[in-house]
Amino acid sequence: MKSPLNNLSNLQQRIIAAIVGVAIILSAILYSDWTFLLLFCAISILTQLEFYKLLGLDGNQPLTYYGTLCGVFINLLTFLVEKEVIDFQNYFLISPMVTMIFFIKLYKKKDLKPFQNIAFTFLGIIYVAIPFSLLSVLAMRGGVYNYEIVLGSLFLLWATDVGAYFAGTYFGKRKLFERVSPKKSWEGAVGGAFFAAIVAFILGIYFRSYEEWAWYCIGALIVVAGTLGDLVESLFKRSIAIKDSGSTIPGHGGFLDRFDGLLLSAPFIVTFVKIFS
Repeated sequence: MKSPLNNLSNLQQRIIAAIVGVAIILSAILYSDWTFLLLFCAISILTQLEFYKLLGLDGNQPLTYYGTLCGVFINLLTFLVEKEVIDFQNYFLISPMVTMIFFIKLYKKKDLKPFQNIAFTFLGIIYVAIPFSLLSVLAMRGGVYNYEIVLGSLFLLWATDVGAYFAGTYFGKRKLFERVSPKKSWEGAVGGAFFAAIVAFILGIYFRSYEEWAWYCIGALIVVAGTLGDLVESLFKRSIAIKDSGSTIPGHGGFLDRFDGLLLSAPFIVTFVKIFS
């Protein structure tokens, strides 16, 4: 069925989808740690399924459902360990579960390139599920839920995207990485960094879980790793000759399009928070 949003411009669709999406995300993060888990577990599932679907368009045969199940398991396990509901030793359960991927592929008779598809199955877990599970590591401090770091990181990510979009649209001339993404510009990157710096300043005032300098560092990590993450996803889409990863989110493409910057910035944010702050 045709969506009423299809009659609107791309910018109008982006704004409406962003308002709805942000409202859902904010509500889930602020309400409780369990709604936080439910939200990002659902987003992780949808993003991982989308990733495997795109691989299938190029003739690959990853273990879509088992790989996604592994992703769900890692997300749930990380949350429960970091919340100190279960012991840290339970992380070892991940090893036998993902090893089962090899055994399952052993019985797939029609798979002509089993090891290639085993690798793609693992890639979906590493590229999508693990970064989302790291959000639980960020949100839990000594087993206590603190939404500020996750929410602050999302604000910084959104500010970078918004700044880059408008600066690139109105001022973009110098190509940032034309081989991978012809539309991205240095002006857009600078605009994204400028917006992120403003948000980092505001976070330093109102989110006191971390010092102001730490928010600037997290913002810098998101600007750099998030921009590169966007380019990595563009490289992936270019390799299978598609424009968007999906059409689930009006004006934004698919879940992979929307969260690509978070996927590759999350590991850097967690490392910085755990070591330096």
